[in-house]
Amino acid sequence: QVRLVESGGGLVQPGGSLRLSCAVSGLNPYSMGWSRQAPEKQRELVASIEGRDSTNYADSVKGRFTISRDAANTTIYLQMSRLRPEDTAVYYCHTRPSGTYWGQGTQVTVSS
Repeated sequence: QVRLVESGGGLVQPGGSLRLSCAVSGLNPYSMGWSRQAPEKQRELVASIEGRDSTNYADSVKGRFTISRDAANTTIYLQMSRLRPEDTAVYYCHTRPSGTYWGQGTQVTVSS
C-alpha cells in the first residue's frame, strides 16, 4: 500500500522557517514534488527532485526553499526559509511526473 504522509506545517511569523517532511512508504519514487494550494488560487508546483539531487524550483520560492530526500529514499523534505505571508497554503507532497500519489497535505500559515 502506497502512503505519503506530510508533517511539519504550522503557524510561523514572516521571515521565519519551517521544515516539512513527507514520509513515503510502499514505493521507491525516482521523482517527487511539493505543491501548494492557497485559497482561491491555482495549485502551484513549488519544488521537485529527481534522483538524489537534481532539483527545480518555482521562481516564487527560488533561493528560499530547498527540497531534499534522505539516503533511504523514505522521506522527502522541504526546508522553507524567509517565509512570507503569500507562502500561506496547504502543502502536498506527490509523485512525479504522473502525480499518481498525493499526501493529505499540511497547512502552513505565515502571519504576524
